Amino acid sequence: MNRFYAVIVVLVIAGVTFIASTFTVGETERAIKLELGEIVQADYEPGLHFQIPFYQTVRKFDDRILTMDSTPDRMLTVEQKNLVVDAFMKWEIVDSVAFFNATGGDEDRARGRLHEYVRNQLYDEIGKRTILEIVSDERATIMNEVQSVVDDLAEQLGVNVVDVRVKRIELPEEVRNSVYQRMETERGAAASRYRSLGRQEAQELRAEAEREVEEILARAYNEAETIRGEGDANSANVYAQAYERDSEFYSFYRSLQAYRESFAEGRDSMVLEPGSDFFRYFRDPQGGEGSGGNQGQSGPQQGGSGQGQ
Repeated sequence: MNRFYAVIVVLVIAGVTFIASTFTVGETERAIKLELGEIVQADYEPGLHFQIPFYQTVRKFDDRILTMDSTPDRMLTVEQKNLVVDAFMKWEIVDSVAFFNATGGDEDRARGRLHEYVRNQLYDEIGKRTILEIVSDERATIMNEVQSVVDDLAEQLGVNVVDVRVKRIELPEEVRNSVYQRMETERGAAASRYRSLGRQEAQELRAEAEREVEEILARAYNEAETIRGEGDANSANVYAQAYERDSEFYSFYRSLQAYRESFAEGRDSMVLEPGSDFFRYFRDPQGGEGSGGNQGQSGPQQGGSGQGQ
């Protein structure tokens, strides 16, 4: 029985010694081995490894990308305006030895140092710009500048800065309403200015269009008058040629035109002297005596009283 207990004790001692002499490194971990506080080995591969119990110790660190979410800070712009800036950073441990020597392997201490780097650099970058630049096109530039500088500073900690981003930028509560009202007034003034410029441009375009319309109408009127004059000239020429060819027939044709125009509006009575030239072809189908050349003027005299040719 004593031998059985002895074997059990030996097995327990052996198991404890084995457990104390081994350690495992996970896929998401980095590890360093220390002898009396001095680093003797680092960057172990994932798996099972050995150490001297009580003489050697092992420190493990997270090998994943970590997040440092800082508290919002007040910062001044180049206009001496207060802004509340809330930023965060993604970082990872890339040098276990440098990280242990700089921070004692304390992630919280590393986060504090990184937060100080980010805050100081944000102060510098925001202090160079106006509010409008910060919240618009300069925001990405600010983040790139901050990340570049902080990454250089973080090398001494054995850390790589993956990314730096601003979550939000706000005005302090006590001045937010007044600034918003001023911005609204400025935007309203800008909108009124643009509307005024638009109305002015519209009036100029409208005036230009009206001027072009007047010019087009004037040219069209001139062309119409020219064509009408040419038509009248051609008509007169045709009348003259017809008169020269057969003056009696031309006179008769003009009389028929005068008759048609006189009764065109439905009138059935006229006051004229019976001996008027207007009735020349009623008295004599051959036209009788008298000059046929005056017949062309009979039309305008219709409706007259005692004023025949």
